[in-house]
Amino acid sequence: MSSFQGYGHLSQRAPPRSHKRRNLCVAGVSIIVVAAIVIGILATVTRSHNGSSYDASSSGLGSGDGLSTTMRAITTICGPTDHKQACIDSLSQIVGNNASATALEPKELIAASVKATIKQVTGALKLSDSMKATATNGTDGRRLEGAIADCKQLLSFAIDELQDSFSDISGNDMKSLPDRAYQLRVWLSAVLTYHETCVDGLDHPELKATMRDGLANATVMTSNALAIITEISKILSSFQIPFSIPSRRLLETGFPEWLNEGDRRLLAGGGGVRPNAVVAKDGSGQYKKISDAVAAIPENFQGRWIIYVKAGIYEEKVTIPKDANNVFMYGDGARKTIVSGRLNYVDGTSTFQTATFTALGDGFLCKSMAFSNTAGPEKHQAVAVLVKSDMAAFFNCRFDGYQDTLYAHSHRQLYRNCVVSGTIDFIFGDSAAVLQNCKIIVRRPMDNQQNIVTASGRLDKRSTGGIIIHNCRIVPDKRLYPERLKFRTYLGRPWKEYARTIVMESTLGDLIQPDGWMPWEGDFALKTLFYAEYGNKGPGAQTARRVKWSRVIKRSDALQFTAGPFLQARQWLPSTGVPYVLGLVH
Repeated sequence: MSSFQGYGHLSQRAPPRSHKRRNLCVAGVSIIVVAAIVIGILATVTRSHNGSSYDASSSGLGSGDGLSTTMRAITTICGPTDHKQACIDSLSQIVGNNASATALEPKELIAASVKATIKQVTGALKLSDSMKATATNGTDGRRLEGAIADCKQLLSFAIDELQDSFSDISGNDMKSLPDRAYQLRVWLSAVLTYHETCVDGLDHPELKATMRDGLANATVMTSNALAIITEISKILSSFQIPFSIPSRRLLETGFPEWLNEGDRRLLAGGGGVRPNAVVAKDGSGQYKKISDAVAAIPENFQGRWIIYVKAGIYEEKVTIPKDANNVFMYGDGARKTIVSGRLNYVDGTSTFQTATFTALGDGFLCKSMAFSNTAGPEKHQAVAVLVKSDMAAFFNCRFDGYQDTLYAHSHRQLYRNCVVSGTIDFIFGDSAAVLQNCKIIVRRPMDNQQNIVTASGRLDKRSTGGIIIHNCRIVPDKRLYPERLKFRTYLGRPWKEYARTIVMESTLGDLIQPDGWMPWEGDFALKTLFYAEYGNKGPGAQTARRVKWSRVIKRSDALQFTAGPFLQARQWLPSTGVPYVLGLVH
């Protein structure tokens, strides 16, 4: 298409795909979640009817009242899902396979479900192993090998998230489930993202199709589980199961609930921070490389592990591993402490692995540092920072690159007082990401390119993902400024079918095109995306000529996308040093 001329390899990230339904197997990865819910409800319903446990031998999807009661329960639970028959078939098989049991005990069936789930994902991992032999030589071969390795890692992430969901549901009673539903939705949304990221990285058409088919059942069942969790309050109400609604109070300023008092002091800069490790290029610290300091984090450490990185340019690839939770890393300022790299797609690295800095472990906090990918616009996808960490926060940080600078991959993230620069899709991913009080700098692209600030990768209409730009400034950099009207700049385009991006209470420079947003290709996602603006100002904020598939929302609608409710904070702590607006500014 003419509007995409000059984008080169851009489409290789993940072009729009067909959404045809496939014949589905009854075993799916996230059946553990669905099973846990249905078992608890079935047991409760049956006890309420006859005062005893549900007898699998009397129903087992066989005959009599047990059949109708069981099927009514399964049909009700599967009602909100997009793949109802797959949901009904899978739950029916769980019940049917346990027909010989004297009583339908939740933990027994959940254990069976976990076993089936591990088998399903193990099959996908074996599929990844078999793909190695087909990798070609050269740049394409290196990239393909990296993408296959990514799939193995991502699918292991998926298993972990599903096991977390299993533990949460099986370890608590059903009536309190609505209180924990958002966390479960975060995990399940991430599972969908892992599946899609795996498939996206495979450039080889046949291998991509094979892996997508291999994950089809798992993806469908995860989507079903997400639908059930999203509607769990209504489902429980239909069975007359009592549940509690947690009280929520929103203050105007404060920190997210996952930041305890000690963490707030760290981020506020007070309290006499004493690092566990010091990194310095000049040898004045314990380590000269950040990666060495990260590798030295003790296993199973309880508490907040603090790494201080002194001023300097650290040319290395750094990854905070998945099992390194609650790391706090800080530097001497975003102009002084810089982590730099230049890995990129064109030279043979998968997009997922191009990141100069990757945060996988949950609860990662970062302050006063900069991260850059210097590969340049001609190298296409070149990530500066990739964040998978749940409940992650970046304060006074800087992210510099061109295409795909900040990969807000999955879970929940907060970026406050940060600077992000780039050209094409330079804030992208499927996390619930709030950028607040940030400066977003649009750089000069290649001569035949356009600039797009965001590319939301939201996959499911119930996913928690979305990119929220709140009280920020979108401006051209000094090199682009003289030519800012020559190069078209858009607020975003839909990378995936349910893309969601909201720009609110921000200042938009005159470089933003009057139509505001651009399509990905044709009419892909235009009927399912959610692109909105509220209360923006500046010459680029006029909405009269915006594309018809975006919207201007009311204050009441904008409130749900502020940091408080969007990141689902149930209570907020007083501000101590660094103010955080959890509602609207005005």
